[in-house]
Order: sequence, then C-alpha cells, then structure tokens
Amino acid sequence: DPKDFDPKTGTLAEQIIFKYRGIIIAICIVLTLVYGYFATTLNLNANFEKTIPTSHHYIQNYLTHKVDLAGLGNTVRLAVENTKGSIYDAQYLDVLQKINDEVFLVPGVDRMNMRSLWTPATTWTAVTEFGFDGGPVIGNGYDGSDETLQQIRRNVERSGKIGILVALNHKSSLISIPLLSMDPRTEGPLDYGELGRTLEGIREKYQSDTIKIRITGFAKIMGDLIDGVRQVMFFFLVALLIATIVLYWYSRCPRSTVTVMFCSVVAVIWQLGISAMLGKDLDPYSVLVPFLVFSIAMSHGAQKMNGILQDVGRGTHKLVAARYTFRRLFLAGLTALVSDTFGFTVLMLIAIVAIRELALIATVGVVVVIFTNLILVPLTLSYVGVNQRAARRSLIYEQEGRKDKSKHPLFAFLERFTTKKWATWTVILSIPLLIFALQVRKDLRIGDLDRGAPELRADSRYNLDNDFVVENYGASSDVMAVMVTTPLGRCNDYSTLMKVDALEWILRQTEGVESTDSLALLNRKINTGLTEGRPKWYDLFPNQSMINFITANNVRGYANDSAELLTVYIYLADHRADTLSRVVKVVEAFAADNNTEEVKFLLAAGSSGIEAATNIVVKKANKQILFWVYSVVILMCFITFRNSRAVLCAILPLMLTSILAEALMAKMGIGVKVSTLPVIALGVGIGVDYALYILTVVLRHYRAGRSLSESFYRADLFTGKVVLLIGVTLSVSVATWAWSPIKFQADMGLLLAFMFFVNMLGALLLQPALACFLYPKGQKKRAITSTNKAVFQVNEHQA
Repeated sequence: DPKDFDPKTGTLAEQIIFKYRGIIIAICIVLTLVYGYFATTLNLNANFEKTIPTSHHYIQNYLTHKVDLAGLGNTVRLAVENTKGSIYDAQYLDVLQKINDEVFLVPGVDRMNMRSLWTPATTWTAVTEFGFDGGPVIGNGYDGSDETLQQIRRNVERSGKIGILVALNHKSSLISIPLLSMDPRTEGPLDYGELGRTLEGIREKYQSDTIKIRITGFAKIMGDLIDGVRQVMFFFLVALLIATIVLYWYSRCPRSTVTVMFCSVVAVIWQLGISAMLGKDLDPYSVLVPFLVFSIAMSHGAQKMNGILQDVGRGTHKLVAARYTFRRLFLAGLTALVSDTFGFTVLMLIAIVAIRELALIATVGVVVVIFTNLILVPLTLSYVGVNQRAARRSLIYEQEGRKDKSKHPLFAFLERFTTKKWATWTVILSIPLLIFALQVRKDLRIGDLDRGAPELRADSRYNLDNDFVVENYGASSDVMAVMVTTPLGRCNDYSTLMKVDALEWILRQTEGVESTDSLALLNRKINTGLTEGRPKWYDLFPNQSMINFITANNVRGYANDSAELLTVYIYLADHRADTLSRVVKVVEAFAADNNTEEVKFLLAAGSSGIEAATNIVVKKANKQILFWVYSVVILMCFITFRNSRAVLCAILPLMLTSILAEALMAKMGIGVKVSTLPVIALGVGIGVDYALYILTVVLRHYRAGRSLSESFYRADLFTGKVVLLIGVTLSVSVATWAWSPIKFQADMGLLLAFMFFVNMLGALLLQPALACFLYPKGQKKRAITSTNKAVFQVNEHQA
C-alpha cells in the first residue's frame, strides 16, 4: 500500500521525479508534440564534401587547387548508347544534343566544365601539310548529312577522346557533368535526391528502343540510396511490429507493452526533432541511427516493465513498484547509456563531417533515452499500472513462488555455466573461436572491395550502368590525379616534364592502372605528329623553345591558366582499396625522391584520389575508435561495479564479439569505410547494456551471501530473461533487412543481427563462465547498516 511507503526513501532524484511525476509526464507530452513537428521538417540528403576527410593533407591539396581541377571532384557521367549502330548517326546525335542541353540547365551543374561531343570545349587537333589544324568536334557546319557525319568521325579520331568521351567501339558517348557543392537557387547544399530524380526523368524521357542511357557518379549513388531509404522505412515498420508482438507475447500485458513501445518511439521522435532544430540532415548512412536508438530504448524500457510486473505480482502497489524498479535499475541503465553516449561521441574523432554529424545525432538519441525510458516508462506505468494476471504470470518460474520448488528449465540450464565443468569447456571453446576469428579478421580490408557501388546490389541499375562504362571506355571513371606545383609560368619546363614522364612510366607498370595522361604525354604525341607520325620521335625534345612552341596553345586541361599547376591523370581499373593503396605508395615514393623546393608532386584529386585519402583516415580511425570506446566502457563499468573482476566479466565477451564481427565482415566482403565504421563501434556500446543489467543483479545477490550459481539464476529470472528476449527480438527484426533493395542496409542488418545475438550469448553464457573462475565459491553476507537498510530491503524484496 502506498500509504505504508515512506516517500522520503531513495535518492533525492527519485523523490523529486516521483513527487512531480504528473508535471514531468505533461512536459514530455508537450516536448513530443514540439519535436514531432520539427521532425517533419527533417531533410534526407547527402553532401559530397561531408563524406570526405577535409582535414587530410590530400584533401587539403585538392581543395586548395579545386578551381583549377574542374571535373576531378564530384562528377556524374551519363553514357548515351546507340543500340542500333554507331554514334555517327543523325538521329542519335540529335537526341544527344537534346540531352546535353537539358542537363546543362539542371541546377547544380558546373556548366563551364561540362563536357560532351556537343560542348565547344571538346576539340580535335591534327597536323596537316599546312601545319596544325583543329576546332570543335561538332562544328557549326553540321547539318546531319552523311558528309558532316563522316567529318565528325574524323574529328573524334583526331580528338584523343576515344576511351574518354567516346566508347572504344564508337557505339556510345559520355556527357561528363561536374557538380557544384551548392545549389545556386537556394544557396544551400545540393539536393541529391532531387538531382537523382531529375536525371532519372531525363533517362525516361529520351530512352527508347534505339537509345539507352546509363548514369554513374557519387551523386547518382546518393540519389539511389535516398530513394531506397524510402523503401527502408517499410523494414523499420516490420521491425517495430515484430518487437511489439514479441514483447506482448512475453508480458501478456497490453498496457505495459504499449507504454514501452510508445516511449521508445518517443525517443526516436525527440532525436529526429532535435536534429532538425540543430539544422542537421539525415543521410543514407545515418538513417540507421534512429533504429539503433529505438533498439537501445526498447532494451531499457523492457527492463523497467519487467521489474514493475514482478513487483506488482508480489502484491506491491503500482506506484511503489515503479519506485522500487527505478531505484534498483536506474544506475545500471544510466551507466549503460552513458557508455553508449561515449561510444557514439568518440566517433567525432574521425575528421569526416558525415560521421561527426552521425555521432552527434546518435548521441542526442541516447541522451534522450535517459528521459524517455529510464524515467518516462516507470512514471507512466506508475499511473496506468500493469495487468494483474500478467504480473502474477511473470513470477511463475520464481523459485519461491512455486510449490514444487522447480526451476525454470532454460535458466536452470544457463546456471550450469557457473559450475567448474561447464565454465571450463565454455572458456576452452572460446579460445579456438577467438584464434579462428583473428585469422579471418586479417582479411578485413579498408575501403571498397568491389567495382561500382558496394552500397547497392550487384545487379542494381547503377552497378550495371557502371559495368557498361568500365567495359566500353578505356579511361574509366575511377580517376586519381596528381597535382604538380611549379613556379609561376614554368609548368612546361623540360626538367619538370621529364619527371612527370618518368612518373607516368612507373604508374603504367603498376597493377590496376589502365592508362595515364599529362602534358608530358601530350608533348610526345605532338612531336610524333610534327614528324609525320614517325614513332622514333615519340619522345620529349631536350629543347625548351620547342617545348614552349608545342605547349603554347595546348595546356588547357593539363595545366592552369597561370601555368604553375600541372595535372597527371591516372585512370584505374577499379577503386578497390588494394588498387588505391598500390598507386598511392608509388606516387608517394616518387614524390619523396623527386620533390624539390620549386617542384612538388602532391596527392590527390579525382574520385579515386579522394577515396584513397578517406581510406587512410578510416584505417587510422578504426583502431583509435575501438581503443577509446573500450576505454570509456571499461571506465564506466569500473565506476559502476567498483570491482575489476566484474569489469573483466563484462568486457571480455564484448571484445570477442567485436573480433567475431570483424571476421564476419571479412567473410562477407564488407570493407571498413565511412558507412560501416560507426556500426563496429556502436556494437560495443549497445552490447554492454546486457552485461550491466545482469551483473548489477548478480553482484547484489552475491554480496548478500548467496552462491554464484544462485546469484546468476536469480539475475536471469529478473533481468536475464529480458536480455534474452531483446537480443532475439532485435536480431530477428534487423535480420529482415536482408531483403532490402539496398545492399548496404542488408549488410548492416546482418551485421547488427549478429552483434545483437552474440552479445546476448556472451552475457548469458561466457559471462557466468568467466565469473566462475574470477569469483570465489561464496562470501559472507554483509552487515546491514542503517544508511543502506532501505535500499537493501528493496533488493531483498526483489530477491
């Protein structure tokens, strides 16, 4: 009876929270409405520069010279194919011109640097009996006649654009579309979802039986992911439905099930609303964070629901039961959430804005859970109560509550892992599992491991488009550029061009490099042209005057207007991490041997150069993040338990899970990159929740004088069964993502399902086995002092 309960017991925080519980619930309702409104204004978008490590010196080099490196950053490539013949067809060229003109007017396109057969900057050069000649590939005299079509063929052959803008088989041509980082209409970030839909509209408008269009590039990947995310919401709803059904099946209490699920959804609403108020957008990578927050919230809410159910089942009033549960589990929950918060926060160490914003959004979500699930759930249940029949059912397997004194068969089985025999075999079997995982983990790679976009299915439209471009163009879309800085006006010095030529020769011998291009190579080609195509003159003349004559009107695209920056283009077979690493090592070694005060070879520009820098940052951050996450989790566990043995019991299973998860990534062909790095770290923070809830109750019973086996059995009856419930439920829920159209989400679903499930097994199996070796068989019951009497009585009542 609440009349017999002293409201002044418990901590000051507990007294204040429950004294003003009505006001607090009212405030939460108002905040939910406010944050819900702002959540509707949240945008789903991506930003190219946010996904790259702008503080890395490679990216700093690129950003410094970005104006002079148009087309080497965020570029979309649109391939237009004539399925019935070659590009030298009047109907094809007419469609290509219309597409070119329509793309030119799309907001966000860098129009000055756009290239296609129809842009005036696409020119040809030839040596004739009258000297050099040249002009646009498609000149003003084009009228669609056979004669002008043949002239275009000759111009293309003399332009040097075969394999770059024109397919090797002459059946398709590219429109290269560099993008601005800002939308000139809104002066805000470019909307990749809108851009993707615009490009798809152009595809649908002009594609026919004779014309086929393919689109590749970062912006198109993001556009496809954003469109796919809308389908992802269906899987989130499925996960929510599964969690609700399982939670109701467990509790058989509609009121408490609705309360827990509602408060968990409220946590997500608050998180999204606060993110919108902070001016942050969700991107295709951070869209998984709301579900992680929901998972964390549901885990903690279910523990509170379970505690109140059991207390009410013993005859305790709903208000008193809510206070007892708050008193027993608030510290464990708070410690777990603080650990989760730091787990997210350390992601801010990565100098990539997209990950830092993900970390901020996730941190906000976890902090919100402290209010919505640690406080709001018990407060709400203190009013609505729980079903009495369900409350009595929650005690059906409690030892004191049964006449036959039998134990719950599952938890009686789990209790065996605290015995010497079972604990020994558990630890022994864990060792070869660890060794095997460490061996497999060696194959874990940084960056992309496949061609195309690993975030999408191999048979997705984008990856099929990318395969077409790779197969039909000698100069692939995977471009790395080396920037060569020289004194003003001296980019064509003979000594500099000789060094550039030497670098190109080395690069062309490097595995994964298809071709290179530079001002040095242009000199070789023009020298050959000036000597009627004789291959013996395919060389650089050691004559500065001759070089000046050759390069006087041909530096555009190879050097900037002030002639102090040269660009060496490296066309790669793919953007796999190993390919990028090999090329970077070659360039770095060459730069170390050839850089001087006046001439420097700098990495890196181009899509592959930027990705190489990102891989370097991610590789370094991967180790740092795990170190800091585990450091924080160990510290928080020590503060909670004040016992190094308990810390080891909690941490060692987490470490095994982390290693197994990385081994699984290696087996599944998932590289560590911007999109996957956060999940590895987050698994640690989420997994520690299980250990904290079980060990907190175990230590309470153990310090009260019970045996280790009995302590674990009672802990499993109280919090362990919720750990089992949540672990299985969340694993099944996210495993449904395997059917997602987005491979990234499918991979993350399988990885998260694995981590949820294995963390649960570690808490229920390996944790008691380790405790068997780390704790003595029993210990004397501690004396009850007047200061801890009230809390101990509550603990004893729960026991």
